[in-house]
Amino acid sequence: MQTTLKIGTRGSPLALAQAHETRARLMAAHGLQEAAFEVVVISTSGDRIQDRPLSEAGGKGLFTKEIEEALLARRIDIAVHSSKDMPTLLPEGLELSAFLPREDARDAFVGKAAKRIADLPQGAKVGSSSLRRQALIRRMRPDLDVVMFRGNVQTRLRKLDEGVADGTILAYAGLKRLGLEHVVTDLMPLDIFRPAPGQGAICIESRIGDRDVEKMLMAIHDVPTGQALACERAFLAALDGSCRTPIAGHATISGETLSFAGLIISPDGTTSHEVELDGPAKDAARIGADAARTVRTKAGETFFDGWA
Repeated sequence: MQTTLKIGTRGSPLALAQAHETRARLMAAHGLQEAAFEVVVISTSGDRIQDRPLSEAGGKGLFTKEIEEALLARRIDIAVHSSKDMPTLLPEGLELSAFLPREDARDAFVGKAAKRIADLPQGAKVGSSSLRRQALIRRMRPDLDVVMFRGNVQTRLRKLDEGVADGTILAYAGLKRLGLEHVVTDLMPLDIFRPAPGQGAICIESRIGDRDVEKMLMAIHDVPTGQALACERAFLAALDGSCRTPIAGHATISGETLSFAGLIISPDGTTSHEVELDGPAKDAARIGADAARTVRTKAGETFFDGWA
């Protein structure tokens, strides 16, 4: 293997924090110095497009396309991603080969006009670019004005300070990784505000068959997180999983048992269908697919036709 392992990442502060965490874990696992790694920043379409929702621009793959091209072209050796940004279908020749231990998967509310969504004044503006978050906010408070809010964590917090909105929702895991827990005014309960599949988990993508890289990553792979994500991604894949579908899903592992809770919801927040399934953790992907079939049967095919 070459002397320097090249780690591909987006250039946002959060993406860099995740790449640096991956590097630190690899250094510790293999007794390597920082000089054994190179963090390669790659600009993605998702970072450059800020004027419209991802669902209109081409979906979540906009955050991974250029990085995956660099991986296939061997300009980098591994790619570090937020798992919730990953499409369910990967380019031929690539795989998700490792997951780091998952952070807290909850969403966090950052409020200016009030500390909790429930306490916001009628008609207050809440910013979010996520269709899932928008729908869940509308389900909680149909009277609120939900506005599109793009940009990295720091950009969204700046928009709040500038008065563009009275509050926003961000992944608690990302705020923790950036040392910004202090901005959180309320944490959303998992049973009321279900997270996106993959939220809170860092994944590492590599080329299939790259044995040297596989051996390195095996040492930092967290098995329970991998099982949970296999379930959540199977749920997402069976329900379309594009950015046009508000879908939530969260799996937890206790011993050998996996527990999954999933949700589909209309963009206006008025109609939703939920599912909960338990089973052996080794059957994670099957449980996710079964949960998708269950919730699809509950909803009926016309539910998806109305807003896909």
